[in-house]
Amino acid sequence: MEEERGTTERVLTLLGLLQQRPVWTGPELAERLGVTPRTVRRDVERLRAIGYPVQASQGTGGGYQLGPGQDMPPLLLDDEEAIATAVSLLAGAGDGDAALRALTKLDRVLPTRLRHEVRALSGSVVSFDGGRTPVDPEMLMTLARACRDEVEVGFSYLAGSSGQRRVEPYRLVASDRRWYLLAYDLDRDDWRTFRVDRMNEVTARSWRFRPRAAPDAASYVQESVASRVYAHQARFLVHAPAETVRAQIPASAAVVRARGSRCEVVSGAADLDFVLMHVVLLGHSFEVIEPAELRKRCRVLAERLSAAGGPGP
Repeated sequence: MEEERGTTERVLTLLGLLQQRPVWTGPELAERLGVTPRTVRRDVERLRAIGYPVQASQGTGGGYQLGPGQDMPPLLLDDEEAIATAVSLLAGAGDGDAALRALTKLDRVLPTRLRHEVRALSGSVVSFDGGRTPVDPEMLMTLARACRDEVEVGFSYLAGSSGQRRVEPYRLVASDRRWYLLAYDLDRDDWRTFRVDRMNEVTARSWRFRPRAAPDAASYVQESVASRVYAHQARFLVHAPAETVRAQIPASAAVVRARGSRCEVVSGAADLDFVLMHVVLLGHSFEVIEPAELRKRCRVLAERLSAAGGPGP
């Protein structure tokens, strides 16, 4: 029993080492574990037997490394449990990014033989409530895998400059209403935000890419949705705490940044009067930072409102 416990502890230590860096040589592992290279080979076989994909390569730069699934233990579910779990997560993928994150992790270890069953059964699950714009869970999974595996994605896009797009996917971002993909657009040489419900024919390509220095995904998408997609953008200094104003404005409608005891509000619209009306209705004193024409518009509207109030008593 003592010998068995020692072997188990050593195999777990070996697993920990393999998770720490991409490649270990046999002699390096033997030295760290205090055993012979032959024992290392036996322990590697033990890991393979319980489901860890330990790969071995020869020659310069070769050694032992974990393949896909390296960050998770083996799937301790039978086939029926695995299918039920995956279908539940697929059904929930349209309602929260936590479900998609869990499904992406499960995808690493879900046996290939079960995937067609999951795809078939997921079509039998629907939701009757409103909430987020519905998207195909399989499309979300394709995009999530591509973000995880750092491979290019191609798709047709049905908005703005419609047509075929080729991108390096970075993150999927969930808003209160929609799913968005933050990706580097290879044809336009810039970061772009794409609504997933406007994407069709999504395919992951075989070309891997080296990740670029990327903006903060959530902040970038929020600013894109709240202001950059509109013809006009406006910035206000609102005389109220950021927490108070965030509670009044949906995240998809404006970006709110703390400025001491006050806050800056950035929003956009097809008509600047529309943005101005919403800031007025917040009920706080405010100043227009930009654009200059909006300050002029405030004076015009102030005179009109004053006139509408009629002469004083």
